[in-house]
Amino acid sequence: MELIIASNNQGKIREFKEMLSPLGYEPVSLKEAGINIEIPEDGETFSENAHIKAKAIYDIVKKPVLADDSGLAIEFLEGAPGVYSARYAGENATDLDRINKVLDELQGVDTELRGAKFICALYLILDDEREICVTGEVEGYIGYEPIGENGFGYDPIFMVDYETSMACLTSEEKNAISHRSRALKALVKELSK
Repeated sequence: MELIIASNNQGKIREFKEMLSPLGYEPVSLKEAGINIEIPEDGETFSENAHIKAKAIYDIVKKPVLADDSGLAIEFLEGAPGVYSARYAGENATDLDRINKVLDELQGVDTELRGAKFICALYLILDDEREICVTGEVEGYIGYEPIGENGFGYDPIFMVDYETSMACLTSEEKNAISHRSRALKALVKELSK
């Protein structure tokens, strides 16, 4: 079944294709679907933002749409960057700019206070009557410098243990534990009901 992924984030698109294709879905990015619109993400939660994106695209295509909103929540920063994760260092900031902003804000903060979690909300609109929202989380802490060459976003500073950042993992290893894969597993469970 064709499934429009309401995103232009190539890292997310790749992860969705890797995880959904074996389940019989044919994930299609907005670009592949010929859709080029900016959707304001002005919700106060990841779930609200995922719904806003899914609804905007569903209203255009009238076929199944999956949207995600995800980000990083750091305990010491009272949950920031949160829903502003992608825009945390400004609109046109790079992944490295965002990483450096977080590291600057945590300068001098001990490891036990650097607890963090990645959160993912998935919102699926199947048709006019069926909508599903699920979330997934993975806990870790923020390291002191970027480590690893894989992944994207905050992966190089999100430590899953004392030596390994999310960016050190292969895509298979990351997909086994990530917030997105946990949300996706919850979605598959809902779909099978």
